[in-house]
Amino acid sequence: MCKLSPFNHKARKRFGQNFLTDQGIINRIVCSVNAKVTDRLIEIGPGQGAITQYLVEACPQLQVIELDKDLIPILLAQFAKYPDFTLHQHDALTFDFSSLTTSDTNHSTQALRIVGNLPYNISTPLIFHLLTYRDRIADMHFMLQKEVVKRLTAMPGEKNYGRLSIMVQYYCEVEHLFEVPPECFVPPPKVDSAVVRLQPYHVLPYIANDVKHFSHLVNLTFQQRRKTLRNTLKQLIDIDTMAMLPIDMGLRPENLSVADYVNLSNLLIEVTL
Repeated sequence: MCKLSPFNHKARKRFGQNFLTDQGIINRIVCSVNAKVTDRLIEIGPGQGAITQYLVEACPQLQVIELDKDLIPILLAQFAKYPDFTLHQHDALTFDFSSLTTSDTNHSTQALRIVGNLPYNISTPLIFHLLTYRDRIADMHFMLQKEVVKRLTAMPGEKNYGRLSIMVQYYCEVEHLFEVPPECFVPPPKVDSAVVRLQPYHVLPYIANDVKHFSHLVNLTFQQRRKTLRNTLKQLIDIDTMAMLPIDMGLRPENLSVADYVNLSNLLIEVTL
């Protein structure tokens, strides 16, 4: 049963707004986050405050980032009794998340915990933006389009496996938590949603010697995902050099794991020096 919002603010298509109203799903998200009073907790796109009201009870110093100026007075009024609650009216895609980190008395930076019911139209670029701050982030809990979560969690050989899978899994441990049907939102989206947890690694399991080269390699191969590595890598190295590599050139991009791509990138750098 969905619980309707008491506010009259209409969801705006240009902001990709679909307000979560199902109390059971809200509770599951809040329990998954398990916020503590000492957390450096950030919510992206609080909307009408459905999740916010529970996050701020657990963590009164909650900070939120909201782009829609018409939601600002609603949120400020709703959470006025929390003096440490902070609202930033800003586009999360260009927000400087390093500005939200603080240092304790030992001068160590407290990592951010980030939560958001993300607009589907910006979810992928926003995740890539946040990954540039990965050293400052403890974890991220996001509501996303179900298909995006499938891509984030896909393994080699699966149809959803691609550039997004590899680049996010290079930096983070990814966990699909649960699914959310359209009727839990107002207005209901035309697709199913899912909640995912991303935890940046403290120590990367595989280290690319040149991350830009690694990213370029992954992007290049998946631009032509039906072609074999032999056909794709001809743009980077000659046939003789290719023969020196300890990898099956008859494989397709979706057959290689994150570790395989890291090793291939490092090898390509070596043989082309």
